Amino acid sequence: MDFQVIFTKPNLLFLLDGLLVTLEVALLAIVFSFVFGTILGILRYTKIPVLSHLAILYIEVIRNIPFLLVIFFGYFGLKQLDIDLPITTSVIISMTIFTSSLIAEIVRSGLNSVDRGQTEAARAQGLSYIQTLWHIIMPQGFKRTIPPMVSQFVSLIKDTSLAVAISLPELTHNAQIIYNKNFNATIPLLLTVAVIYFVINYGLSQLSRKLEKVLSVY
Repeated sequence: MDFQVIFTKPNLLFLLDGLLVTLEVALLAIVFSFVFGTILGILRYTKIPVLSHLAILYIEVIRNIPFLLVIFFGYFGLKQLDIDLPITTSVIISMTIFTSSLIAEIVRSGLNSVDRGQTEAARAQGLSYIQTLWHIIMPQGFKRTIPPMVSQFVSLIKDTSLAVAISLPELTHNAQIIYNKNFNATIPLLLTVAVIYFVINYGLSQLSRKLEKVLSVY
């Protein structure tokens, strides 16, 4: 095993480039999927005619197909429709489409976990359904979504490595290029990539626990 290959300046910079792409894709996908998934989850929870059924259809279809297939559709499928997007944009869209369906279920579960007695009490006090949802249900429901939400975002960060299938120049892809040229460095490079993913995701998990403790006070 050759660990020295990793610490050459060109290889370190190449891995860093891949890490930056991974973080860029993950961050944008997290933001977009959180916004879109939250909207879908609320629509499904509120059972608004037509809109809630469309949300259910979207959620059930997308979350029950492999993520890799969504990536292929987002890249090769759009090319077939003469929509030629940059590969990074294509992956962000694919990850947003897939992850938002999972976030929607987390949001719906969080909202459903709020005791119905609180809803009835709020309505009895004269609050409208929207006011009850905004002031009573959502604040409590979203606190309870933090652990599963962060867990899903951790999975999203790891899933960026699946985009190696369409040659997105992310961390795993760049590591693969290096060890293809230096076979003895395969295990050291894979260990390095694993450590990088662990540090990022462990840090995110710790931040989630601290945030959960802070919010539990209120």
